[in-house]
Amino acid sequence: MRPILGGLGNVDDNAIELPGGAYRAATLRTFDPATRQWSIWWIDGRNPATIDIPMRGAFEAGVGTFLCEDVFDGRDIQVRFLWSRITEKSARWEQAFSPDGGKTWETNWIMDFARQV
Repeated sequence: MRPILGGLGNVDDNAIELPGGAYRAATLRTFDPATRQWSIWWIDGRNPATIDIPMRGAFEAGVGTFLCEDVFDGRDIQVRFLWSRITEKSARWEQAFSPDGGKTWETNWIMDFARQV
């Protein structure tokens, strides 16, 4: 991860290793001081000509909640990212999908991050 825009954003380059094979991806994040909202875009190296719909949200009481409307397997869904357990050395990220406008959520991806020394 490295800062951009004089600290109003950051970008990271990811190596994702899944049972079906490894791929690269990037995350672009920007902060709007007027709204106190972050926007997060995901760029998947398996389809680098497309950038995903931005997630938008904010941090409150140490937890970042970010939402967007999207389509998965041909159906409308709401997507939620949660950033939690944030310390100087670690953080947790979770992704969940909701087919019913946020009434119920299915968490489908959790990553625990640790700072490399």
